[in-house]
Amino acid sequence: MKLSYIYSSRVGLKRSSNEDFVDVFEIEDGLLGIVCDGLGGNNAGEEASKLAVETIHSYFINNTHEGYEQRIASAIMSANRKIITEASKKSEHKGMATTAEVLFIDKHNAYFGHVGDSRIYLLLESKLEQVTKDHSFVQKLLDNGHITQKEADNHPQKNIIMRALGDKLSLEVDSGTIVLDKLKKWKFLLCSDGVSNVFKKSEVADILKENDLENLSHTLSEKIESRGAPDNYTYIIINNQLSN
Repeated sequence: MKLSYIYSSRVGLKRSSNEDFVDVFEIEDGLLGIVCDGLGGNNAGEEASKLAVETIHSYFINNTHEGYEQRIASAIMSANRKIITEASKKSEHKGMATTAEVLFIDKHNAYFGHVGDSRIYLLLESKLEQVTKDHSFVQKLLDNGHITQKEADNHPQKNIIMRALGDKLSLEVDSGTIVLDKLKKWKFLLCSDGVSNVFKKSEVADILKENDLENLSHTLSEKIESRGAPDNYTYIIINNQLSN
């Protein structure tokens, strides 16, 4: 299976620095993409997100005895421990934390791990699925029936997350495996909330239908900035050969 991808991370129009970190790694048996959105003052969020990406990548390529899904979860937990350890060494890094979205694609399947309110979407043919569920205060209100989806989209406390790397040693990681159909077009979007917060789901689906990744990336960034880009915005887009 031949894959194409593009990724970007930019400072939002109302931010002075970028606490997101992103990278894509072409490894022997597939493609590994990681998006992290850091939290914490004094550049601590920037340190947390970068450390998370580096640790997850290192763990994933060095622990081949584990299956892919378990390896992703273990890699995220390893990054969590690393962030907590590093935060204890410097007072200015106390409380640093980050979200994590991890996706690995081999010849047959996609494997993911998720912590926080960054997201993974899958466009299969023309249907968009939100693969992950936010670990956020607003999502909890929505799940419990206290607010509607419309209220959730505009809630003033959307930025409060309930789970993050660096928060505590005991970390629950959402993970899963998606069987990929070689005969169908698919496209994955991994993104920080600086992307997902400015679009409705239907808008994400329409944007992702563009086949040329360069054009798609340009359109995505252009639309985010036209809406004020209130936060840093980071994304990875991966598609299969049939999407070209």
